[in-house]
Amino acid sequence: MAVPGPGYSITMRIAAPPSATAAGDLTMAVGRAGGVITGFDVVESTAGQMVVDLSTNAQSQDHANAITDAVNELPGVEVRKVSDRTFLVHLGGKIEVNSKVPLRTRDDLSRAYTPGVARICMAIAANPDDARRLTIKRNTIAVVTDGTAVLGLGNIGPAAALPVMEGKAALFKKFAGVDAWPVCLDTTDTEEIIRTVQVLAPVYAGINLEDIAAPRCFEIEARLRELLDIPVFHDDQHGTAIVVVAALRNALRVVGKKIQDCKIVVSGVGAAGSAIIRLLLRSGAADIIANDIRGIVTRDRADMDPNMAQIAEVTNKGDLHGKLADAVAGADVFVGVSAPNILHGKDVATMNSDAIVFALANPDPEIDPMEAQQHAAVVATGRSDYPNQINNVLAFPGVFRGLLDAQAHQITDEMLLAAAEALADVVSDDQLNASYIVPSVFDEKVAPAVARAIVSAAGVHHGGGAKESALMAAAGTGD
Repeated sequence: MAVPGPGYSITMRIAAPPSATAAGDLTMAVGRAGGVITGFDVVESTAGQMVVDLSTNAQSQDHANAITDAVNELPGVEVRKVSDRTFLVHLGGKIEVNSKVPLRTRDDLSRAYTPGVARICMAIAANPDDARRLTIKRNTIAVVTDGTAVLGLGNIGPAAALPVMEGKAALFKKFAGVDAWPVCLDTTDTEEIIRTVQVLAPVYAGINLEDIAAPRCFEIEARLRELLDIPVFHDDQHGTAIVVVAALRNALRVVGKKIQDCKIVVSGVGAAGSAIIRLLLRSGAADIIANDIRGIVTRDRADMDPNMAQIAEVTNKGDLHGKLADAVAGADVFVGVSAPNILHGKDVATMNSDAIVFALANPDPEIDPMEAQQHAAVVATGRSDYPNQINNVLAFPGVFRGLLDAQAHQITDEMLLAAAEALADVVSDDQLNASYIVPSVFDEKVAPAVARAIVSAAGVHHGGGAKESALMAAAGTGD
């Protein structure tokens, strides 16, 4: 199912004979090897030789090597250098710090640093809340990870997680003007992570937890929410849940069904799946069946952690037992945040008419989208090369923009629901169809709409609220 894409893009610097057919020979060789050419630039041309930079997308590193070999095999052709364009993007990191004030004269230094800065320090010492007004705290969040659940790569450690956290920070800035900084912790000890974030917190107006493995992520988030006076948001949980609920709201509009009437199957009960289930329940879903690697989640399972036990209590109201195929039969909605290739077309065929399939495992979804489309009315994935990409970037920039603008001290499930509704509403009635249930990640209306919804909800619920249900508390949401 893999297709050539920019994630495996290379540029080959090639020396070739200056014949009339040289360019055609090169492009045909790349095409025969399955590459997709994205650029052809002549760097140098003489009577005896031409040098070109040929850029092409590939499916994988092995495929990129095969394309290079195919070009090298042409008579008189030499590939002098191959540049991996993805690695070039990351060379030296993707973010930097810039001063917002001029530092050209002694007067500038006297105000920005000593002696003038002492006045600002004393003002904050007298009134700590002024830190939000007079320092970077006003617009800055920490992106915190221990590197134990990075993308689909698993436990790769804090240093290897840093490129993802840098990317996250770049997205915060690009889409919502939020200054974010990676905080990659060289520990997997729950207590040490909690304490470290607690002592770092004075610099930040919010904490975005990222790529921390379940079930530890639930306790870390819950404890930090109790300890800190700034919002703590676990994007793998709540960002995913916001976008899924928004997309499902619009998908149900396409097929003319109501969420309270639907049987919904959620495959995967880790951080993302648990949060999706919680927010679906808040959205009015009444019949949810959770499924993990052991099959359907039931109340009589042994050795369940607290999160799983709470999920079991509020799902599977019919006490169904069996595997994923048993859960999917007669369902209206499938939401997968689990593993590749675990659902098949014959399974989707057993779902109710006008079925909705969200196969969100990345990069390889639970079912080939093309196979799912043969039986389902609406299909979404986590990939950018198919319609209806469920991407967290639709949520987290706007969420934190709103939290910062509201100077919020916490985040509530009401805020998450408001964000989901606002995101769904960005897709207008005349835009909505089976292939367009969520807006583009580059739609400039998205982040402001989500931010306004967060600010509005924060105004209603700021400063406290009712205690959450046992499920919400156990899984780390609520007050």
